[in-house]
Amino acid sequence: MIILYTLLQLILLPFLFIPLALISLSIPRYRLRSLRRIGIGLRRGKNNKDKTTIWIHALSVGEVTSSLPLLSALRKEIPNLELVFSTTTRSGEGVAAKLLTGKVDRFVPFPFDFLPIVKYFIYAVQPDLFILVETDFWPALLASLKKKKIPTLLVNGRISGKSFKSYQRYSFFFKPLFASFHTLSMQTERDKDNLIKLGIDHNQIETLGNLKYDTALYSSATRNQPISFGLPEYKQLFIAGSTHDGEEEIILHSFKELKQDFPNSYLIIAPRDINRGRDIQNLATALGLQANCRSQINAGGRDILILDTIGELNKVYSHANIAFVGGSFVAKGGHNPIEPAIFSVPVLFGPHMEDFSEISEELIEAGGAIKVADGTELINMLHLLLTNRVLLEQKGKAARDFILSQQGVIRYHIDLIKKML
Repeated sequence: MIILYTLLQLILLPFLFIPLALISLSIPRYRLRSLRRIGIGLRRGKNNKDKTTIWIHALSVGEVTSSLPLLSALRKEIPNLELVFSTTTRSGEGVAAKLLTGKVDRFVPFPFDFLPIVKYFIYAVQPDLFILVETDFWPALLASLKKKKIPTLLVNGRISGKSFKSYQRYSFFFKPLFASFHTLSMQTERDKDNLIKLGIDHNQIETLGNLKYDTALYSSATRNQPISFGLPEYKQLFIAGSTHDGEEEIILHSFKELKQDFPNSYLIIAPRDINRGRDIQNLATALGLQANCRSQINAGGRDILILDTIGELNKVYSHANIAFVGGSFVAKGGHNPIEPAIFSVPVLFGPHMEDFSEISEELIEAGGAIKVADGTELINMLHLLLTNRVLLEQKGKAARDFILSQQGVIRYHIDLIKKML
């Protein structure tokens, strides 16, 4: 497969890759990053041969935050360790620089997946182990690591229903990719079963759970964490996180109705696509609600703050009375309900939680989450929880207790990694 992949790259080189390279080099904001991704300025590491070097790669913002508890544990548990970290996206790089400076020894750009380039990066980094967080599979890199007999580990692996169909349809491509890993650590048994259905040897697969279950052990999960912007005084805070187009209008209508009975309630909307802040602001204005975008001003509006920035949602969840997890009213597969639940926040979500089906079902069963079918059920549930303080606190406690009951995920990963080194 890697031979065909490389041949295809060579065929497309003059028609696709060279024109794209010229465009990237002509745009100042992409130029430096593109040069770094081909290895310009990359220095050779591992001057101390006694050190163990682990290269951890995360695609973007979500994967960077998922890696935090694992990084903290690696630093604590493995002596004489060099941690090298890379991300693919610009936003991921920004969050990694903000959250991981001081926690990792070295940031490196992620290489373009072309054999000569990835071979040079492997030579420069000198990893003893490569860890991929959740997703971002690149054939040339994985094949080169395997050829060098450098073990590779996928952590926090998950396979959504949509992804599984794609993997099956193009199994000639994806089966060798998954098979190239030394070990695949999946979040749930369902994820493991999907890999086995793709033809992956069950001996390569572990089911170790979601890294974010252990957030409270390795980072702060206390209520009311400091935030760097101001909000008006409120009595009830409703947060809608990682929302998508088609959801904000439902949420805004529900919130407007809520304010008739709870005039001191406040709403924070954090869109998944931060570039949609102005559109959401216009929707709010049309409903007579006053909203500020976080990117425009360092304070919330009278009724709403639109959190159109990266890396602040987690702390904001710590202030919530109730949270709604987006991507679930529309068919986007949902987003991670663990993030608000760890702060003793009751979690609401719509019917589309396919990407987190096992976690969301268990959270509902534990009493910490509620599925709402539409805007009518959303407003009814908000009313119920805000008028019944005991129920609100019970749901919040159940949410956190469930997350704490799942802890131990990091310990399992550390034990596995020690065996691989």
